Amino acid sequence: MEQKGEAEAPTVAKEVPQAEKELAESVLNAPGVLRIKKEFLDWNKLLKTHHNQSSTEGGSQASGESDKTSPQDETEPPNKKGKWKKAKGQNKRRPHQKPSELCDAVRLCPSFLKDPDSCKFGDRCRFSHSVEEYLANKPADIGDRCYVYDTHGRCPFGITCRFAKCHTDDQNQNVVNPEVYSPEAKPTTCNQIPKDIQTSLRKKQFKFPKSDQYLRAIGKLSTAQASSNDNVGNKSSDAKVNPGTPLESRVDKGSGNSSATVVNDVQVNTQDGEVRKIRNGNDFSTQEVQGCEAPSPPSNVENPVPMEANRPSGSVTDEDAVKLIPRERKKLEFADKLYLAPLTTVGNLPFRRVCKGLGADITCGEMAMASNLLQGQSSEWALLKRHQSEDVFGVQICGSHPEVMSHVSELLNDTISVDFVDVNVGCPIDLVFKRGGGCALMGRLTKFEQVVKGMIGMLDVPLTVKMRTGIYEEKPFAYRVVPHLQDWGVSLVTLHGRSREQRYTKLADWDYISECAKAASPMPLFGNGDILSFEDANRHRQSTGVAGLMIARGALIKPWIFTEIKEQRHWDISSHERFQMLKDFSNYGLEHWGSDTQGVEKTRRFMLEWLSFLFRYVPVGVLEQPPQKINLRPPYFVGRDDLETLMASGNCADWVRLSEMLLGPAPANFNFLPKHKANSYR
Repeated sequence: MEQKGEAEAPTVAKEVPQAEKELAESVLNAPGVLRIKKEFLDWNKLLKTHHNQSSTEGGSQASGESDKTSPQDETEPPNKKGKWKKAKGQNKRRPHQKPSELCDAVRLCPSFLKDPDSCKFGDRCRFSHSVEEYLANKPADIGDRCYVYDTHGRCPFGITCRFAKCHTDDQNQNVVNPEVYSPEAKPTTCNQIPKDIQTSLRKKQFKFPKSDQYLRAIGKLSTAQASSNDNVGNKSSDAKVNPGTPLESRVDKGSGNSSATVVNDVQVNTQDGEVRKIRNGNDFSTQEVQGCEAPSPPSNVENPVPMEANRPSGSVTDEDAVKLIPRERKKLEFADKLYLAPLTTVGNLPFRRVCKGLGADITCGEMAMASNLLQGQSSEWALLKRHQSEDVFGVQICGSHPEVMSHVSELLNDTISVDFVDVNVGCPIDLVFKRGGGCALMGRLTKFEQVVKGMIGMLDVPLTVKMRTGIYEEKPFAYRVVPHLQDWGVSLVTLHGRSREQRYTKLADWDYISECAKAASPMPLFGNGDILSFEDANRHRQSTGVAGLMIARGALIKPWIFTEIKEQRHWDISSHERFQMLKDFSNYGLEHWGSDTQGVEKTRRFMLEWLSFLFRYVPVGVLEQPPQKINLRPPYFVGRDDLETLMASGNCADWVRLSEMLLGPAPANFNFLPKHKANSYR
């Protein structure tokens, strides 16, 4: 179904009178509008926009009300009071559909599909065991070629595949291509949680011996045993701290150092007779917490046996010798790498594969909540999956308590394959912030230190941190936090040049990123924010002294930005090349989520989420003055062919049309609103 043929002539909008064009010029000359060549402007839509703005302003002046009370988006439903609310940020009241609502009307039993005699439920099974009944209600196949079958030689979905006719025989039996299929072949995706570990996590029977040693040293073991998840109801003393309290209000005023924390020093006698200093529950006698060594117990723990009686005697055993050797931590060279940011919802595995093929060096999974991982939730563990093409891959964890973060670090270190673990200290979402995670952890320096040191002690791979400039726009304090991260042993810091209060509005402050990069030296610091061209990358890289660049929304709008940066050119990519990227995404999605009806619809939904960013790209040949700026809103324009015009549409229905060109017709009950709204043009 891919569009073929050479690029067509520009689609010319219907001619409008010159007088009306002059009226529409006011829209083009407004601040924050991207300059488009006039031959590609859609004058009809521009004129309609001008009339709508004029009527809105007139109505507001006549009624004495501001335009803030007028509807901003017809797709946004009214709030509880019946009034229209300004649409920005997230579509929190978007329609939600359960996966079962998008499945086949008759679902074939998965066990029956593998072996007709393997279903242990028999007649009590809620799925169908009749192949004839299933085929009679199954939707029509989408195409003649199955990407999973062509790639691996066997499609595990058999007759439930939406491309089944290319790999099933007349008896509806699944066909295997012996030239491609190999039973000994390793899976292309790893980091699947083992079933036995998932069961023990759900039953709260999984043991964390290493992290419990660390928690015992800082006095958090009792809290860790009493609380199995990371929630705001934690009864520890630190949970009462207001996460929005500025950092400077919790420093030692008498020390004269604005970055010093309130300290409580305690002298503790260890089992070997050595005197250690415990500050705020942390052992400061060594530079870094050793993961295998048991830290000294806190001073408030009673020891009924004298210390001398606990001292080991005799010759040094092999076990003692191993404890004396610090854990060897894997080292990574981050400098001058292009880092694809961890992106919630849209930074899924198929999208990372697309970016990896276009030049991304480092990839990272979507943000996973530490408490959900410890509960064994399959949906959360799915965010940690890694494709074999991701040679440098990490996972991002979000949490607010040292007991939860150290436990999840020990769990991940023993169960999955990653090159680094990232701590999210930049999430601005209210749900996370109010629980003390994300940006709130920046302002809780003592808790932050316990989290970082505990995770480093549990991991064999480097620990990195992603953070923002601060909580409030006018009070950035990342400059004072970065030196502490270096002292705690963090391998890399990525700084987004905005505060939590800003979210994604206004421009990123790269001058502040430059100051933080100097404060972090020699620890590498990556900069992040507003990179949409190789010129932006060169300017920020040379003027700030950062070790590398992280690209987030720029990769969503134009994933080929990695190619542009490496080749130092503006790629005037055609609509057919962009459509091929969508086709690659659909193939990767069918391989990852499945080629049955449920997998097809899941692939469609994630593709539509990506298209809600991808439509914002303006082709180089359409721009009056390249390159495109991420904070400038493009006016209505037509592309150089019909497909390019369709890809530039901001209408959800047009995005669904694009998905139907690759994944077949959408279900009759299908509806979609993007999770995120673009509010970054202001």
